[in-house]
Amino acid sequence: MSIIADKINYTYDKGSGQETYALKNVSFAIEDGEFIGLIGHTGSGKSTLIQHLNGLVKATTGTIYYNGQDIYDPEYDMRTLRNHVGLVFQYPEHQLFETDIFKDVCFGPLNQGLSKKDAEFRAFEALRQVGLEENLYYQSPFELSGGQKRRVAIAGVLAMKPDVLILDEPTAGLDPRGRDEILDYLAKLHADTGITVILVSHSMEDVAKYVGRIMVMNHGELLYDDEPKKVFTHYKELEAVGLAAPQVTYLMAELRKRGMNVPLDVTTVEEAREELLKVIR
Repeated sequence: MSIIADKINYTYDKGSGQETYALKNVSFAIEDGEFIGLIGHTGSGKSTLIQHLNGLVKATTGTIYYNGQDIYDPEYDMRTLRNHVGLVFQYPEHQLFETDIFKDVCFGPLNQGLSKKDAEFRAFEALRQVGLEENLYYQSPFELSGGQKRRVAIAGVLAMKPDVLILDEPTAGLDPRGRDEILDYLAKLHADTGITVILVSHSMEDVAKYVGRIMVMNHGELLYDDEPKKVFTHYKELEAVGLAAPQVTYLMAELRKRGMNVPLDVTTVEEAREELLKVIR
């Protein structure tokens, strides 16, 4: 088991009289190799939570364990944690700073103490993994499109060989094609390597299609934590907290209301097609 969060609370401006809870008594366990979708409306605590998982933010109370070790133990090496738990920020510009793409991706491995040769090998490998064209490797990262910048930011984390990859809204601002390319790549990476992936998103369609488990945050609390089919049966409750189920879920509910014997736990168009064909046949 890679990550355990035990009763995590995080408070802004603690002791000031204007305390604001960002996280309230959040507990969960993440097994090695899971593909998890973390969803919630703006301000629900998603970004704050993931920053706890690699030690960028420390809980006000509660404990986080990585592979059985308390990351808040004074003797724990937080740098080791960040080598194992990689975080890709929502805005790739926050992670890109070198004069060219290749140097940027080399930065992490070099910072881990690898030789220049090994760091360069890792960089080539990671850039190939994310599908970036080789003729772009020595350009400035700031001359790239939004989707290309995200690929470089992901490559920079992958070059460090993490066991856990956390991505904060990796498809924000991308067109449908760019969004699908990034998500298809992540699905392939997960299938090929078995890496643990935590995908922060506000798109129900995305998480329904790709993840095996959904965690729903609402006002700093963990509202649901289950497989997509079970979470989306609560579509009315999700609406009440500013979220929504995939469109196909509403379609099946409407067909059910009109007398068709279809299940309500359908989350993708492909599943809906199969269920409708069963009824028609």
